Amino acid sequence: MERKWVLVGLLVFVVAGASMGAPPQRYWPSWRGPNATGSTQVGEYPSEWSGGKNTLWKIPLPGKGCSTPAVYGDQIIVATPLEKSDAIFGIGFDGKVKWRTKVGRGKDGKHRNGSSTNSSPVTDGKYIFAYFKSGNVAGLDMKGKLLWKTNLQERYGKDTLYWDIGTSPVITKKYVVIAVMHKGESYLVAFDKATGKVGWKVARNYECPVEGDHSYATPILIKHKGREALVVWGAERLTAHDAADGKIIWSCSGFNPQKKNFWVAVASAVIVDGIAVVPYGRGKHLTGVKLGGSGDVTKSHRLWTLDRIGTFVPSPVGYQKKLYCVADRGAVTCLDPKTGKTLWKGQLPRHRASYYASPVIANGKLYATREDGMIFVADIRNGFKLLAENNLGERMIASPVPVDNHLLLRGEQHLYCIKQSK
Repeated sequence: MERKWVLVGLLVFVVAGASMGAPPQRYWPSWRGPNATGSTQVGEYPSEWSGGKNTLWKIPLPGKGCSTPAVYGDQIIVATPLEKSDAIFGIGFDGKVKWRTKVGRGKDGKHRNGSSTNSSPVTDGKYIFAYFKSGNVAGLDMKGKLLWKTNLQERYGKDTLYWDIGTSPVITKKYVVIAVMHKGESYLVAFDKATGKVGWKVARNYECPVEGDHSYATPILIKHKGREALVVWGAERLTAHDAADGKIIWSCSGFNPQKKNFWVAVASAVIVDGIAVVPYGRGKHLTGVKLGGSGDVTKSHRLWTLDRIGTFVPSPVGYQKKLYCVADRGAVTCLDPKTGKTLWKGQLPRHRASYYASPVIANGKLYATREDGMIFVADIRNGFKLLAENNLGERMIASPVPVDNHLLLRGEQHLYCIKQSK
């Protein structure tokens, strides 16, 4: 029987709270939240805030950044450029900067929606980790003290992605792990959280059509037969790796049988009810893969594949055992992850601007951000019902963060804290 492979929520709870006790009430430790699904069932969050309504505070940020904040307790952790350097800020829920730490010289983004800080910081409550376009990787304590740093590009070779690095670090019980998937030498590397010493590094190289070996997706931590494992999407393969040594446990292929060029992996996969849902084919396809097994599980564990439904840039959301996709042009689809059956469809307002940020769901409300700074809120509990349209007044590529009745919005110029007025 292979029914006990994935306890994503439990695993994240154990990893984050292993040495610190239970996670605090304000807890969004990575860009897709506590369960790596982009959702929460806890809290009440406003639908409207245009024109300053329901806005607790708004503070300027020192440079353009596209990464999503992390939250642990009363601290909001933001990766940002600062005076041409890569930096990390600790900000309180009063909107005041507690500390700021420079890591090293930064490197500007080249896409209109790119920046030096596309990768989002992560934390386990004891350490903070961040990864930047420059190749800089840093480990800090919760007061912002720099404990260690290294540069992947100086150490292992230059970045060959066509666009700006997007994958974020992943924390295991012992390591912080980063996936580098591009043309040339691709790899996973694990650093000791306290010291930055390399615990393991494994190659992840596959022959692919042009740009097929490029990935901007973030791995997902799971449990496989009682052990930590990492599910990795990129190079037209979904693979699971033992978190202790990086060795492959199983792999699933068949994502580009016609060998088309430019089928780059941008959106991350999401795990819902034991199924990894993988978006691919530049937003035209979705596949459901049952977790578990060993070796090549392509024939045994691929459950379903859909055509003409998917998402290219925004990652899907898992919520209450259902899968939600917001496509780049605003089409919304709710699916059963076990069967791939479409449960309902909706449509967000169309515009020449695209939906770039990955959406989130907070207690039955879908928050979807368009690249021009319009943020739409829809009730998705019984089908699709658009509730509100909010203009942030600046471009926004980061995902919203719903935590403890607060909604954090990271624009290109400011960080906003939104809360329903009494």
